[in-house]
Parts: sequence; C-alpha cells; structure tokens
Amino acid sequence: MSADPAVSQDPRDELVTHLGPMRAFALSLTRNGAEADDLVQESLVKAWKNIESFQSGTNMQAWLFTILRNTFYSIRRKRSREVADPDGIVAGQMSVKPAHDGRLQLAEFLDAFAQLPVEQREALALVGASGFSYEEAANMCGVAVGTIKSRANRGRARLVELLHPGETGYADMTDRVTAAIVNAGAQGRLSA
Repeated sequence: MSADPAVSQDPRDELVTHLGPMRAFALSLTRNGAEADDLVQESLVKAWKNIESFQSGTNMQAWLFTILRNTFYSIRRKRSREVADPDGIVAGQMSVKPAHDGRLQLAEFLDAFAQLPVEQREALALVGASGFSYEEAANMCGVAVGTIKSRANRGRARLVELLHPGETGYADMTDRVTAAIVNAGAQGRLSA
C-alpha cells in the first residue's frame, strides 16, 4: 500500500502556484510594480522560513495572503517613522562629534569657570546656563539688574581669555551650554 502523494507532498512545492495571485494582491496594496514584487518576495521568504506553521489541508493561498498583508502593513508602519532623504541632506546634518572632544572641552571650561569669582560664576550660571532673564537673576541674588549684567559680561570676557579661543571661536563645541555662555560673551564684545 503506497502513501497518498498529496498528504506526503512538501507544502513548499505548492508556493509557486500562488505567485500570480500574490503579485496581484500585492499590486493592489502597493500600486507599484517594483514594490509589489519586493513585497511578494519578502512574503515568500517569510512563508518559506515558517512553513512548519502552515497546517496541511488548509488554504495555503489564504495563509500566504495573510503573510503578505501583514508584511505590507509592517513595512508601511516602518516607513511612517522614517524620514525621506534621497539627497542625504538630513543625514549629513546628523553627524556626531566624538565624545572625548566634548569631555576635553568641558573639562577645560570647568577649570576656567572655577577660576572666576563666585559672583561672576553665579551670574553666568543663572543667566547663561539656566536661562533666567537679567531681572530674574537680579531678584534671586538681591542686587540691581545692572550689577548682574556687569558680572555676567565680565565673567564671559574672562572665560574667553582663559579658554584661548582660536580663530574659529567656539563654533565646534559639543556642549551647547558652554558654547552659549562663551559665544554670548564674544558677541557682547563685538557689539560694544
């Protein structure tokens, strides 16, 4: 007595018979021939890898269409989180400087900052780093607005002297708080 060939047949052999309907379904979803072909291919790879989850005797086309549909929506969700950047403009702006440069610059800044008188450090911390207005900082310190402005400007000027900026200034600093404090001092000197 021989075994029934339909029962012992490998379900992978049947995959090829569903390519036409799969492509038509993929084309209806993507509305693009190349994307439809890619979708069918990716769905077939998934089906091939997971063929043991297919139950013999059930509708293979329905199983394949489910895989194809789920793959389509997964790709669509993934694309909705991606930024289209065909010219590489966005990617070019996303460069990250090495962390060690920032640590070195921050260490140099902290050394210079520690050399300032406490009143100048306080004014710079409130106005430059914490973002308070001169009026708010003056109220916190119990001094006149002009006193806070003077302390902050003298502190910035002294920081610039201590840090010895090159011809390019501090445009390449990785610590934005440090750069804001130092550059604000440099801008104040230029406008004076």
